[in-house]
Amino acid sequence: MRATATLPLYQTIKQDLERAILSGDWRPGHRVPSEHELMGQYSCSRMTVNKALSLLAASGLVLRRRRSGSFVAAPAAEETVLELHDIPTEIGKSGAPYRYELVGRKLKRAGLGEAERLGIETGDWLLAVTALHFSAERPHVLENRLINIATVPDARLESFAETPPGSWLLGRIPWNEAEHQIHAVNAKAPAAKLLAIAPGTACLVVERRTWYAGKIVTQVTLTYPGGAHFLVGRFSPVRGRAGDLRADG
Repeated sequence: MRATATLPLYQTIKQDLERAILSGDWRPGHRVPSEHELMGQYSCSRMTVNKALSLLAASGLVLRRRRSGSFVAAPAAEETVLELHDIPTEIGKSGAPYRYELVGRKLKRAGLGEAERLGIETGDWLLAVTALHFSAERPHVLENRLINIATVPDARLESFAETPPGSWLLGRIPWNEAEHQIHAVNAKAPAAKLLAIAPGTACLVVERRTWYAGKIVTQVTLTYPGGAHFLVGRFSPVRGRAGDLRADG
């Protein structure tokens, strides 16, 4: 890392650190050199180093912890994977252009497994939707969603050709309970083809169900290419409720 004469020194420090982070050399959680280390490396004042680190913290690239130092932050998409979030909004916050593609839509009678996932009877109506969400023209996540027609009858007439089902549901029907299950899988050929990855590639899978008034609204399986996503969660114990601390979302 060397200073560039055409830039203020704090900008040069910022760009050097930024390059190490964005190139992937420094992964989320990596400890950034301390202020004293950077002062010695660049032969500058603490104020100059502090200004560079403050700019990186403001941009969301590093986390500054008192007495511990600075660390590479997880991208916004990593931090929100456990929330009930809107995927277009999530991608938009990263600054990348978003695109949605409907892969398939089918109104059908529920099979046994589908009925169990939606808490309905075999033979009840459901809507199955498969969609791809793109970030900067790269597949970001594959969405396989089941919608309970008894709970959301308007979904029967919605094409989802332009509007992602998750966004449509969040704007259409409230929810008061959610459940997450997270696991890893090796991508099978159909999913791998849609995600533009090799069959067998490790993927992060988030399975989510939401309820309203005691009935399941939707069940969705979100498959993320594992090499591009990390799962980061922060939890706090709930006082007075022993056994209620869970790592499922």
